Amino acid sequence: MILEMVRANGAVSLRELARVVQTSEVTVRRDVRALEAEGLLDRRHGGAVLPGGFTRESGFPQKSHLATAEKTAIADLAAGLVEEGEAIVVGAGTTTQELARRLARVPGLTVVTNSLLVAQALAHANRVEVVMTGGTLRGSNYALVGSGAEQSLQGLRVSRAFISGSGLTAERGLSTSNMLSASVDRALVQAAAEVVVLADHTKLGTDTMFQTVPTDLITRLVTDEPPAHDDRAATELQALADQGVQIAVAGASGSPGGDQVPARQQQHQQRRDVALPGPRRNVPGSGLRSASMLGGEQPTGTEQRGRVADMRRR
Repeated sequence: MILEMVRANGAVSLRELARVVQTSEVTVRRDVRALEAEGLLDRRHGGAVLPGGFTRESGFPQKSHLATAEKTAIADLAAGLVEEGEAIVVGAGTTTQELARRLARVPGLTVVTNSLLVAQALAHANRVEVVMTGGTLRGSNYALVGSGAEQSLQGLRVSRAFISGSGLTAERGLSTSNMLSASVDRALVQAAAEVVVLADHTKLGTDTMFQTVPTDLITRLVTDEPPAHDDRAATELQALADQGVQIAVAGASGSPGGDQVPARQQQHQQRRDVALPGPRRNVPGSGLRSASMLGGEQPTGTEQRGRVADMRRR
């Protein structure tokens, strides 16, 4: 039954497997480990996927069934970072689609995106302006990619970018399995003063083929609290915090929506719970400026929308 579910969906969470087969996650994890040893599937943090290693990428139908509750919690927390009148960019992905559904309630917002799913989620939001990039449609994730998408982002400047990916490690940063998607995501990041990565715990510690955002360019990570047994994901969170990434854990005990490393990690650490970095670091050639370089102030909503309007006219 586990193999049938993975083959039908491409990726399934342990929680969902346990619910369907009516057993514990511990039992399911043992079965998944045995199936992986036979080469029938690959384990991922919190789930199982079809075998394929670095080069395989699941399509939207498969991704939409993995860690759905976690993605919802992450989107709820991330939406609280967006203020009225801002101009932002939102990348493609199932988690960013969940975020877009919540952004429909933010008045005066301008959203630049290469995702048809994000645009669709905002299509009927009267007080939100949606600007889409050009490019070629990539059907597996309903995103616009290629040189047309990248060129349409040149000269754009917004307050922050919300972006997702296939894997996240402290050593390499955010990565994805597709070269075209990675290239457009890098262009989205270069347009933003701050970079917010949305990644559930199943992606922590996973490294995929193409780097999107190096760790030193990530301002904040919004994630969910890893299960108690997932030491690798918890260790990765601490490593990211040690490198200056602000960690926002959805549903973390003691501080809902607050920035912190999960409480169980504190038992193994003799230092602060979370890194509290100063202004965003400036990396030569990245095209990203820190708040201090901007005079300590973010652009106003009017200025941001004006820059987006300039991009559309070009």
